Amino acid sequence: MSKRVKESVHELIKSLTKSEKRYFKLLSSRHTIGDENNYVILFDAIEKQVDYDEKALFIQFKGEAFLNKFAITKKRLYDHILNALDLFHNNSSIEAQIYKMLHSADILYDKSLYEQSKSILRSAEKLAEKKEHFNLLLIIKSKQKRLFENTSYTEITKQEIDQIYTTDLYLHNQSLLYDKLWNIKSQLFHLLAQKGNSRSSGEFSDFKLIIDELAKNVKQNEWYFETHYLFYHIYSAYYFAINDFENCLINLQRNMDYFEQYDEYIHNHSNKYFSILTNAIFVSEKLGKFKEAQLVFQKLKALPHKIKDSTNEDLQIKLFSSISSIEIDTLIQHGDFKEAILFIPKINEGLMSYDDKIATPRKIYLSYKIAVVYLAVGDYANSLKWINKILNDKLLDQKEDVLAYTQLLNVLVHIEMKHYDLLAYLVKSTLRSLKAKNRLYEPEKTFLNFVSKLIKTSDVFEKEQFWQNTYDVLSELYKEINNAVSLDYFDLLSWSEAKYKRQSFQEIIKSKFNKKLAVNF
Repeated sequence: MSKRVKESVHELIKSLTKSEKRYFKLLSSRHTIGDENNYVILFDAIEKQVDYDEKALFIQFKGEAFLNKFAITKKRLYDHILNALDLFHNNSSIEAQIYKMLHSADILYDKSLYEQSKSILRSAEKLAEKKEHFNLLLIIKSKQKRLFENTSYTEITKQEIDQIYTTDLYLHNQSLLYDKLWNIKSQLFHLLAQKGNSRSSGEFSDFKLIIDELAKNVKQNEWYFETHYLFYHIYSAYYFAINDFENCLINLQRNMDYFEQYDEYIHNHSNKYFSILTNAIFVSEKLGKFKEAQLVFQKLKALPHKIKDSTNEDLQIKLFSSISSIEIDTLIQHGDFKEAILFIPKINEGLMSYDDKIATPRKIYLSYKIAVVYLAVGDYANSLKWINKILNDKLLDQKEDVLAYTQLLNVLVHIEMKHYDLLAYLVKSTLRSLKAKNRLYEPEKTFLNFVSKLIKTSDVFEKEQFWQNTYDVLSELYKEINNAVSLDYFDLLSWSEAKYKRQSFQEIIKSKFNKKLAVNF
């Protein structure tokens, strides 16, 4: 995690694009006296700082009056930047345009220019209806009602009043439907983030309870864009959670097809679209549908160019983390570890550049996969370095599945480094930790019990036999889909096979992938 001092105005300035900075300077140049000059001077000084250093600013501006109330000056600078951004982006989205129209309608209303206010509200209403912004339509309707009340009800009929009520009910129901779906989705993803894919009957039941709420609360004839997306999004996540990847892909494809009907959907909801693509790639690979995965991956790689006019830093970060996750995971699954090694500097550069702006689960996942690659090529020191980064992350408890496999990876690295004295402790602590978190399943338990026996013998042939015995037991255990999901994190079965066959892990993985490729192409 970053050790930098957090300062809001520094973070905000560093987030600005060249165009945004230019607009801020242009807006500020209209003011030639007083505090406004100080804003630009301070802005330039803070912009040059890689890490925020307030002491350096006090030295630089020694004697300046604004230092006497520096906290207030910073706050005003911050507000001034936000004001510039508001003006710069006031037409950058449909929501921004509608809010601007609402503000104009309020100004006209306060000046008693009711007809003009009514006209703008009608334009805002048409735009909100077209783009299905139901929450904004509720605001528009409340402002229209205010206008009706100024007529003493002489210019409105009973039928119009009834129609207003009917429309209000419709809008409230649409808003309520979205809120219900959002809650169901969030409950599901919270459970998935905490537990990962289901690996026990209890976890299956937890997911089933959540999805039952969906069937109970949603009628498909009530759909609009957001509810259509959320409905299939929830089902794709549910099927993923219970390891039904065929149905997961079917629901992902339904959403993908829905988005691709209109370029406007992709442009206005690019975050959602690229999330669908990344998930479809992963699940297609999981099912051995490599052609399909490649086709979707081409769509993902083309997405930044397709939406280049609407990209922002948030989307750039998500694209980096998602594309990086897919690429390194695909290279691992295909056994292309040499290519994966060459890809690591690019990932590391992105991790350092975006730092704590990347969501912790995604950062942890990338770090874990890097550790796997280094382990696979025999660079145990670097693998251990990345493992320790994960284990030292204080937010890791929120992602128990990654923690479990990082601890197992840690054991593997120390086996390869022949740290037998340390291994006895590691095995016990890992067993204890996984059991406490309800993550100690049969494959992991079998492996760790094997390691505790392995470190007690120095006979090479006996160790080889241990590995083969472990492979035989794991082969049976991984036939169960609930256990097989763990192979997405690390393929203990192939590792055991490589050990007893005296082959490299890379060779085993590559051979298995080529067999799948021959069958599926």
